[in-house]
Amino acid sequence: YLQRYDGKTIVVKFGGHAMGDSASMERFARDIVLMKQCGVHPVVVHGGGPQINAMLERLGVVSEFKDGLRVTTAETVEVVEMVLAGVINKRIVAAIKAQGGQAVGLSGKDANLIVCEKAMKKTRDPESNIEKVLDLGFVGEPVEINPRVLETFIASDFIPVVAPVGAGRSPEETFNINGDTAAGAIAGAMQAERMMLLTDVQGVKNKDGEVLTRLTPQDIETLIGDGTIA
Repeated sequence: YLQRYDGKTIVVKFGGHAMGDSASMERFARDIVLMKQCGVHPVVVHGGGPQINAMLERLGVVSEFKDGLRVTTAETVEVVEMVLAGVINKRIVAAIKAQGGQAVGLSGKDANLIVCEKAMKKTRDPESNIEKVLDLGFVGEPVEINPRVLETFIASDFIPVVAPVGAGRSPEETFNINGDTAAGAIAGAMQAERMMLLTDVQGVKNKDGEVLTRLTPQDIETLIGDGTIA
């Protein structure tokens, strides 16, 4: 593994549910530092859904959901940015530093790392079979990735830690991005060797509840067609 991934970029998505307690964070940070010391270049992209929910509840901000998806209002996106780019991002940076590594915290807004357009989700009414568009507010879909800032830090032996908050086409726009989507976009733009997802979800399961360890695009279409996944 050390030979195969020497000098390679690995994007690691660290989910909010996977952060757990201080011991879990310590173990995560130790592994990330070890990767860097062994010549691998990790780029950490983190989530923070549970932490955002807790902060919104503390502030008395009520979230609206459409078809199971959170609508991110102007008020909500301010809280999202505060939690993701502030509290969680700096906690991860501090944990990496405590394990002997050097990390720098970023959001997708820094140096226009992630430029977004408003995400438009479609849903179909099961009764009328009519397709409609859901307005999710300030939820963004990455349309442009500028990885040069990440490459600069990697070359300087720093570990980038990225919060999934993106910039819009206009300076005043801020978008909340799904963490997995942000990690995938960054991994693609950087031509990463691998993308790893650390989460409390075991994986994609078949109808018998067994985790599938390998999927092709054709397999995915088949599973969607027979209702196993959505």
